[in-house]
Amino acid sequence: MTLYAATKSATELMGHSYAHLFGTPTTFFRFFTVYGPWGRPDMALFKFAKLMLEGKPIEVYGEGRMSRDFTFVEDLVEEIVRLVDVVPGTAPPVEGDTLSHSAPFRLVNIGGGKPSPLMD
Repeated sequence: MTLYAATKSATELMGHSYAHLFGTPTTFFRFFTVYGPWGRPDMALFKFAKLMLEGKPIEVYGEGRMSRDFTFVEDLVEEIVRLVDVVPGTAPPVEGDTLSHSAPFRLVNIGGGKPSPLMD
């Protein structure tokens, strides 16, 4: 596990603890490789497009077997808006979330649901 992944997991666990101990309704959203207007230029999609436009080779890692679940930024915002008023513990679970049974805590994965091989 990378340090980045560990800090994300620790943050989610802390959120669940607060929800459990103090009854604070808490929702965490997990985003997957977001792209679109104002996207980060250091992300793979933008790097690949830039290199292709410049006619330069793309460096391949992991023997080209990696996949990513790309999510358009407007789809991401739509999901957040749809769920922002759905308070954990007071509403039935919605598709794709993990409503905790021991605390008003919800973890929602927001992605396209179809990882694409980067070699495609």
